[in-house]
Amino acid sequence: MKTEIFLYAIKNRFEIRFLYQMEEFFVEPYYVSSDDKGNKSLFGRIRGTNSVKKFDYRFISNIRVFNNRKFCPIIPIIPLAS
Repeated sequence: MKTEIFLYAIKNRFEIRFLYQMEEFFVEPYYVSSDDKGNKSLFGRIRGTNSVKKFDYRFISNIRVFNNRKFCPIIPIIPLAS
């Protein structure tokens, strides 16, 4: 169920809110992955920061998708060396 919610938000670029280890986060979701043991994780940028954080599914609860809050991914531009 979490995967479907996150993929919907990623596809439509909707911001989400959830509790992670009892702390509330507003996140722009980017990517869902699984490690070699089958543990799933969500990667996303926390609102107001420029860093992408990994969130383990096991600690995510109370997910809410904000259909009225779209975002554009931040793509870092690295200057080319000449």
